Amino acid sequence: MQSLTFMHLANPATDEPDSVHDVEREIRRRLHDYCRGIDRLDAELVASVYFADAIDDHGSFKGLGVEFAVYAVKSLQRHAEATQHMIGEPIIDFLSSTAAHVETYVQAVHRCTDDEGPYLERFGGRYVDRFEVRDSEWKIAHRLLLHEWNSKERITLAWQPGRFTEGRRDRTDPAYLPESSETSHGSTVPT
Repeated sequence: MQSLTFMHLANPATDEPDSVHDVEREIRRRLHDYCRGIDRLDAELVASVYFADAIDDHGSFKGLGVEFAVYAVKSLQRHAEATQHMIGEPIIDFLSSTAAHVETYVQAVHRCTDDEGPYLERFGGRYVDRFEVRDSEWKIAHRLLLHEWNSKERITLAWQPGRFTEGRRDRTDPAYLPESSETSHGSTVPT
């Protein structure tokens, strides 16, 4: 791996170097977009973090990342009533000015119900990604999900339904910006 002290990150579209901070921010945004897309059942958003030819190896699924997006959303829609994917701070090591090795710890919780009542599925693992820059965008070129632990626990709901505003599992969720807002990678653009 190259020291960033002696390397600048190329922006092929402008021939100007991108700052390490800007690239790391873009990579982090892709990781968060993935989690949001999975939890909101937004296959389009999940697919947007991968290049069209990117490979995703989730163990039970090995194939194109854009196909994984559809597979995961359909599976979770059938299986879970709610999900929450939480990631740790990624470790980003630049392999060159156009590629990075990224390791990110993840914990996922799925709320499900079966004939015996509600339960939580918990998963702990790591995403090991190769990010690349193509056409001035940093996206996942290869993802490997590593499993560390998992558990299943029966639960009793702590609060009655209606106490809180419920999140929605689609683009009507209040966290999505209104369509009329101008955005750049999901952030409001100051005017």
